[in-house]
Amino acid sequence: MEISCTRCHQTVPTGSCYCPVCGLPQLVYSADGSPGPGQPDRWNEAVRDAASVEWKPALRSAVMLAIPAGLLCAFLGIAGLLLMGISGAWAVSLYVRSQRPSWITIGAGARIGLALGLIAGWLAFAASGAALFVERYGLHQDAQIDQEWKAFVDLDTQITRRIAAWTGSADPVAVQAVSSQTEMWMLSPEGHASTVAANFAWASFLLAVFATLGGALGARVQARKRRPEI
Repeated sequence: MEISCTRCHQTVPTGSCYCPVCGLPQLVYSADGSPGPGQPDRWNEAVRDAASVEWKPALRSAVMLAIPAGLLCAFLGIAGLLLMGISGAWAVSLYVRSQRPSWITIGAGARIGLALGLIAGWLAFAASGAALFVERYGLHQDAQIDQEWKAFVDLDTQITRRIAAWTGSADPVAVQAVSSQTEMWMLSPEGHASTVAANFAWASFLLAVFATLGGALGARVQARKRRPEI
């Protein structure tokens, strides 16, 4: 007889002791209508909801991987996004080993990945800022940094003007005036600092997104490998 879970209302396979979606223990009846043999012993065991997260062990796993991943991502560039995805999946794998049932839902995995991503993203932001500070003031490379930044701003301004000229979507004089003002602001100390900080923040956001996706994928893989016994 097909039954539905009282919590999530998903179909529970015949004879299954747990809901395959949320992990809630289920009553299994024999043909005469009485509970199946051996069930009370299993119900006496502590069973965790697969959709919930026990944050103490979860954060332990997340922090253990977030520290090295965040520091490495500060210098890996695009490759850091892949590293964050792997780290999110790995953190979920470490977490579920001590859980019962030994799998979690995709949403729970995504939350663990997000926690890892936020920690690693903050570390990457701080490490990138510290490295830039050391280069400018400790190693006295401020002239080189400013020269590279000016070259970047000039290139960006030229690209903006050429796109406006090709599309013909705006008055060339107005576009040139706006781009000139933007260039002056970006070349100022405030503009330089604000733009670099915004780039660091955007990179940290992407790290958190990829860690979340990695955590969700890791939970999906663990669920397929470690479904409750039926």
